[in-house]
Amino acid sequence: MTTRILPAVGDADASRSITTLLSQLPDAEPAPPVGDSTSLLDLLSRLAGESLDELPEVVLVHERIGPVPALELIREVALRFPAVGVILVTSDAGPGLYSAAMDSGARGLVGLPLSYEVLAQRVQAAAGWSVGVRRHLGQGAEVFTGPGGRVVTVSGAKGGVGTTVTAIQLALAARASGHTVALVDLDLQGGDVASYLDVQFRRSIVDLATIQDISPRVLQDALFSHETGLGLLLAPGEGERGEDVSDRLVRQIVSALRHRYEVVVIDCGTYMNTANAAAIEMADTTLLVTTPDVVTVRATKRMVRLWDRLQIRKAEETVAVVNRHTRHTEIQPQLIEKITSTRVARVAVPANFKELQAVVDAGRMQDLEPRSTVKQALWQLAGELGLVKSGSAEKPSRFRGDRGSLGGGRRPGRTR
Repeated sequence: MTTRILPAVGDADASRSITTLLSQLPDAEPAPPVGDSTSLLDLLSRLAGESLDELPEVVLVHERIGPVPALELIREVALRFPAVGVILVTSDAGPGLYSAAMDSGARGLVGLPLSYEVLAQRVQAAAGWSVGVRRHLGQGAEVFTGPGGRVVTVSGAKGGVGTTVTAIQLALAARASGHTVALVDLDLQGGDVASYLDVQFRRSIVDLATIQDISPRVLQDALFSHETGLGLLLAPGEGERGEDVSDRLVRQIVSALRHRYEVVVIDCGTYMNTANAAAIEMADTTLLVTTPDVVTVRATKRMVRLWDRLQIRKAEETVAVVNRHTRHTEIQPQLIEKITSTRVARVAVPANFKELQAVVDAGRMQDLEPRSTVKQALWQLAGELGLVKSGSAEKPSRFRGDRGSLGGGRRPGRTR
């Protein structure tokens, strides 16, 4: 049997030596190496989307891969693609790192400099394990094998462009179509998701900061079940506590949510830190909300360049959403696309704050009227992004938790 091997190596010299040695292994079919964690996850997601059989049996992860650290990358691959055997290539082959690699989900560890015999042995073992898992899956076992739920991040080019409103309405649209949906507030110092949705909840994302392994039970305790059916993971009430949220924690949370929900919408705010940078890097779709004015478009371009320098997200992989659009403004979506090098969404959100003011002041964004042009545009955007189930109506509708169905505008009780 031919073993397909995908090396993930950022260092050019190490890449050449690993590829050369892999080509000498019997019945091995090494793929061209990928140079960073983002490329690896994107490639595996694409292959898994086609078929389980398209995935390589073995992935080699070099210790100097980036920007996601090697052990975190192994954990992500093991969670999202459990039918793939992952091997860590490292200069530290001591028992401490070995134990950490196994805890992250690796199927083996190979020390540097590479030994043909050791590499062949580890590859054979990982490939055998992978084949056994796939055979088990082929017998109809209910084991997760795909790339997981869809993760969408929503960031703002600058403050006040409508980031949170956009994130909330996209989540509501996905939920109304029948998806299970989580909404995460990663605007750690000034998150307003709770305020917009009439929620008071004592737990937040910070409560997960001291947890080493995010189990389903632990995650459930931190989530607030909203009347609309959304699962909410909220920002801390005290902004300074947001510093306790690390990029490692965010990667664990996003991975856990991806396995539990069909759609995960993350409000990343406008201020960049390591936590929301990790979410943007892991996202399937990254939105950057802008408005058609010179200052905000410049801020959009600045943010796109920052993401590119930090190797978080390329400009062409970013979807710009134009908010407060009018036909008469000099800056139209086509010009924004040209200036920022992003892909601008076909749906532009009209400028009509008067529609929003009542529900914003009441903290009841879920009560926004279906005939609202802003809501209609944002729900159409959800359809454009593939966040609604095919065949379901993309028109805004009322939820069972809306005032219209509660009668007399009664406000539900607050939960603490």
